[in-house]
Amino acid sequence: MTSQTKVYVAVIASFSEDGNLFPRRLRWEDGREYSIEKVLDVRPAAALKAGGQGDRYTVQINGHQSYLFFER
Repeated sequence: MTSQTKVYVAVIASFSEDGNLFPRRLRWEDGREYSIEKVLDVRPAAALKAGGQGDRYTVQINGHQSYLFFER
């Protein structure tokens, strides 16, 4: 069983010409960096298990799907 814990990470992102935010890389709390291969989905969402409100990015990192939340 895995535990859902909110972890804040540094994210390198870019903006499209129409103002959309796209995460490109993230730095984990131990200093490891990961490239975000694809942004699969973006939607307004609450982080129900960990708390918070904002946008949920479904991303692919090293072939694995994960969620990245941008809190407002």
